[in-house]
Amino acid sequence: MSRIKEFTLPDLGEGLTEGEILGWLVAVGDTVELNQPIVEVETAKAAVEIPAKWAGKVTRIFHEVGSTVAVGAPIIAIDTDPDAGPPPDAGLIGGPAPGGRTAVLVGYGPRAGSGRRRPRKGANGTPAAGEPPQPAAAPPTVAPAAPASPAAPPATTSVLAKPPVRKLARDSGVDLATLTGSGPRGSITREDVERAAAGPARPTPDRGFDAGRERRVAVKGVRRLTADNMVASAFTAPHVTEFLTVDVTRSVRALKRLRRRPEWRNVRVSPLLVAARAVLLAVGRHPMVNSTWSAETNEIVVKEYVNLGIAAATDRGLIVPNIRDAGRLSFLELAEALDALVQTARAGRATPADMSGGTLTITNVGVFGIDTGTPILPPGEAAILALGAVRPSPWVHKGKIRIRQVTTLGLSFDHRIVDGELGSRFLADVGSYLTDPEAAQLAWT
Repeated sequence: MSRIKEFTLPDLGEGLTEGEILGWLVAVGDTVELNQPIVEVETAKAAVEIPAKWAGKVTRIFHEVGSTVAVGAPIIAIDTDPDAGPPPDAGLIGGPAPGGRTAVLVGYGPRAGSGRRRPRKGANGTPAAGEPPQPAAAPPTVAPAAPASPAAPPATTSVLAKPPVRKLARDSGVDLATLTGSGPRGSITREDVERAAAGPARPTPDRGFDAGRERRVAVKGVRRLTADNMVASAFTAPHVTEFLTVDVTRSVRALKRLRRRPEWRNVRVSPLLVAARAVLLAVGRHPMVNSTWSAETNEIVVKEYVNLGIAAATDRGLIVPNIRDAGRLSFLELAEALDALVQTARAGRATPADMSGGTLTITNVGVFGIDTGTPILPPGEAAILALGAVRPSPWVHKGKIRIRQVTTLGLSFDHRIVDGELGSRFLADVGSYLTDPEAAQLAWT
């Protein structure tokens, strides 16, 4: 059995067919341990680190950073017994040599020119019948020494940069080898190239609206999947959106009290936590909101569990990981799970499993200072709640105008499943909890 093991790109879940190499965590010649992370790959679902399947020494890396690789294609080769010396087939003429090259002796490789068959000879050394006469071999000549050519510039393929960045550099006339990367692991970013192409600031004449003043962003990975899903959802499920503005002053005060409790000191709490609790309690009163439309069986499938999705904006695009069976968690457990989910998403460590099976989603547009929105349903879900920014605003409270903490909710729902009455009652219950969480908790449980 060969010591050199080729590790292929594994199926990372849910029928994914390809992945993009984001970064190598090892290099040729490195010694790796079993289950040591060796490469970071981005799929249409998430960016994941893939561990080594064997311990040993890296002998070959098949694809550079930025390459898109099909599932099942080899990505790295590992010598599982490097202490035993060179592999048996390494260095043989025509066989693989270290680094993925083909071993040949100098002067014994294939000729650059076309091959010519040697004529057959007769008994007396003359050409055989039917063979054309061959010209006498010319005496060997010594070619004059060629002048030394200037050293070629370093190839930019050794520079860490994604293919779109390389193309931008070529189009802009920028040599990547002259740049210092500001991206992860010293990679060259689009901004690095653009700064180099711009050069010192100076007035330039208006060149018009040409391609030189445009840039193209490749749509792939998470961004492509999100786009496909949003188009499919928008043109499949009939969307309706309703809005409700509520006084959340008591919720804000409740959060301040929670932060002072010893068991909550290390837990991040925010209005999103209260909104998540409100949604879970309102689902208990209106379970049809937590369902999906099955076109295959012509049924509405009502879920008796809530996998609560939280929309998160990341560098790779919008992702929606979810908290599994969130309705069974205590308030403190919900806070801890929500905090862990947000941190994992922001760090880019959310896995495909984290983003599958969601049943109901919240998108917190308030963190961007937005009042609310009309969100598009994640495929297969019947409702999504947009939580707007909490602002001090004039509000009629107990018959007088007061400054209160106010937010606006936006609820989009699938009108095939949720009609106007059900959507309105559900949204009103969410708003009622946010207005007075303690009273609503007592009344509903």
